[in-house]
Formats: sequence, C-alpha cells, structure tokens
Amino acid sequence: MLKTRLVSILAGVALAALAGSAQAQVKERNIRVSNGINEDHPVGNGVAKMKACMAEKSGGKLKLQAFWGGALGGDLQATQALRAGTQEMVITSSSPLVGIMPELGVFDLPFLFTNEKEADAILDGAFGKYIAEKLPAFGVVNLSYWENGFRNLTNSKRAVSKAEELTGLKVRVMQNNIFLDSFKSMGANATPMAFGEVFAALETHAIDGQENPLVTIDTSKLYEVQKYLTMTRHAYTPFLALYSKKLWDQLSPEEQAILTDCSIVGRDEERRVSRELNDKSLANLKKQGMQVSEVAPAELTKMREATAAVYQRHEATIGKETIERLKADLAKIRGSN
Repeated sequence: MLKTRLVSILAGVALAALAGSAQAQVKERNIRVSNGINEDHPVGNGVAKMKACMAEKSGGKLKLQAFWGGALGGDLQATQALRAGTQEMVITSSSPLVGIMPELGVFDLPFLFTNEKEADAILDGAFGKYIAEKLPAFGVVNLSYWENGFRNLTNSKRAVSKAEELTGLKVRVMQNNIFLDSFKSMGANATPMAFGEVFAALETHAIDGQENPLVTIDTSKLYEVQKYLTMTRHAYTPFLALYSKKLWDQLSPEEQAILTDCSIVGRDEERRVSRELNDKSLANLKKQGMQVSEVAPAELTKMREATAAVYQRHEATIGKETIERLKADLAKIRGSN
C-alpha cells in the first residue's frame, strides 16, 4: 500500500515537473495579428477563440493582439512585414499572395469547388498540407486555413442574371492575374484594387461593382453603395493564418504547438460562425434593399465555359503538378460522396 502510494506521489511530481518545464519554455509574448476585414466578421470570432485558447494553454503568457480593417496595412503589405520579420501574424485571403507564391493561384481558379464540404476536405487534407509545406520558403508559416467563403458579384448599375450582362461592368477584383483573367473572360472590365479602397471607389462610382463572400459584403456595409447582388459563387478562396517564418524560428516547440493548436480552434469557430452567418447576411442584404439575382444552371454553364481557358492560361504559373494534384484529390472526394 505504502509502495503504491509512493509511486503515485512520484508520478505526480514527475508530471508537475514536466508541466513546469513546458511552461518554462513559454515566454511572455505579445503577438500582433493583422486583418483587412472588420472585427464583426467571423474572423473576429475565430481570433477571440484563438486568443482564449492561447491564454489558457500558455498560462496567460502568449497574448494575441488583433488589428482590424487594415490598420497595419493591406493584406499584401502585412504579409511582406511577416516576411521581413517585423510583424508576427496576418489572417489573409490566399489571393493577394499569388505574386509571392504562384501556386496559391490554384485556389483562385474559377468555379473550382461546388460546396464547403469539398473545400474543407481539400484544405484540411493532403493537398492543404502540400501547399503549406511550400510556404516557409517564402518567409511565412501557415498555421491553418480559415474560411473566406464563396464569392458573389455586386454592382450599382444593373441586375445581372445572365453571362452577357457582365459585359462592360467595371468590377474590382483582388490584385492577382487569375481574377483579372476570369472576369475579363466573362466580359467585365476587371480592375485590381486593395480592399481598403473599395468602399470609397464604389461610393464615387470610380468602379461599378466588386465580388466578395456574402458575410464580407454585409459586414463591410457594401449595401450602402451597391444595389444589385448576383449569386455567382464563382470562386472559393480560403483565408490563411500566416506567421512570420523569421519569428516562428525564434519560438520554442511548446510555443509553436500552442499557436498551431489554437489556430485550429479559431479556424473551427470561424468556419462555424461564417456558415451560420451566411444565410443571415443574405437576409440582411435583402433587408437593406439589395436586389438579389440567382444564376440559372444554363447561364452558369456559359460562365464556366467562358472561363475554362483560364485554367490552361495559368497552368505554367501555378504549376501543372499543383493543378493536376488538386483535380485528382477533388475527383476522389466526389467519388466517395
């Protein structure tokens, strides 16, 4: 009995020592995370969960400080700060980063995913890992993929429900060639622009429209300067929770594990809220006076056909292996459903 009790005490002491040792490997750190969107976006919910998780796992030593609405610069600027080692984190869409890592352009290819389940399986599976393993060479580490969501078109000129009605619309797109090519292929006058400039450009009619997920359209109050919404669901672009590779290498394995684990906790919350809010955002956009148009299957087919050549035109830049690998993984997922 005494021997058993002694073993139990020694085991407890050993566990306490291990916990203390792990805790000693976690330093007091204030980690800044930048976002181009507003705090009431689902990313705000994800960041709050991630922050609480980090505080719990680090004994309050790892603090997450969020900056919203591009307060630390646009997503591309913030990512460059990560690469330089002057900022810790950014949660950014993959799309502005294709100039840094061309393979990320695979997520911008038009009409790639048909639903969120497919997107999750690709991003959280082998293909997502394949892309993430390439990022450290470009100065950043991807902790997890969050949801930006399916993108839809808005404009202030006319209702759009047919492919040809896109012709001549001056539409802001993200600053990458695939989105430019996709919208030009559908007849629009595609204009690259940082998201922070979009509201003012729409308000002054420097541009007619833009494309974004419903939650972003809603939380950014684009209904104040846009009348028409078209449910194109033309692209699904993920957010990446990126960390500076230079600063990551200065973290202990325990700190890295906490950040990785808590980013996944944040991701799950952000996706949950995003999907819950999607229908609510659509209802609110209608309530705010936006006229919503669906795209009939035949018209959607026309849009797909108009953009089919985009895949071939960007194969050399993205990489044939990357595109083929994603197509093969998607075929497996669709085959198992």
